[in-house]
Amino acid sequence: MEALKICNMYDTKETLAKELMEQYEYPWEVLPHIGEFIKTIGKTLPVDEYEQRGEDIWIHKSAKVFDSAYIGGPCIIGKDTEVRQCAFIRGNALVGNNCVVGNSTELKNVILFNVVQVPHYNYVGDAILGFHSHMGAGSITSNVKSDKTLVVVKSKEGQIETGLKKFGAMVGDYVEVGCNSVLNPGTVIGRHTNIYPLSCVRGHIPANSIFKKQGDIVQKEER
Repeated sequence: MEALKICNMYDTKETLAKELMEQYEYPWEVLPHIGEFIKTIGKTLPVDEYEQRGEDIWIHKSAKVFDSAYIGGPCIIGKDTEVRQCAFIRGNALVGNNCVVGNSTELKNVILFNVVQVPHYNYVGDAILGFHSHMGAGSITSNVKSDKTLVVVKSKEGQIETGLKKFGAMVGDYVEVGCNSVLNPGTVIGRHTNIYPLSCVRGHIPANSIFKKQGDIVQKEER
């Protein structure tokens, strides 16, 4: 299960949540603690860089937030990030530097590392998106199973009971998710992996691979 661990999926230097994430072994273990961590760290942010815009909401002064965007706390929006028209940030959202939260995109209980793009009609809930990851237009994280049972992470090495009812996706650094894809509950995607458009993804997708469809995953060629 080594490939599923935080240390093998994320460069924690690329998020304000570094201290939080390094307390745990697997990334989904972080999910129940995002809101309280934001409340704690928000109070320590430099006031010459961050502006508090409501209860437990801190936005970097260089960030561009359109008037029609909704931001609920707890929330941190990082340096040079753009939150576009009609974005809906429901709370428990730690958004890094140089990110794009697009028009009509919805975030809830998430960590977006630096340089993450969710630019067009995305839903990202109970999820962690790694450094320089990108979700194509219309791609979403499905965070609750249809039968409402607890989420299990499945891989070739076995499975891990998470104890969580809500679990969207753990997306590693430099992952590209194609347009209109669905990342099902319990999805874990390793670093530098590409997901084809219109994909229905579940389970563990290894690092440095190309997901074409379920059962058709190939390793990238070395360059």
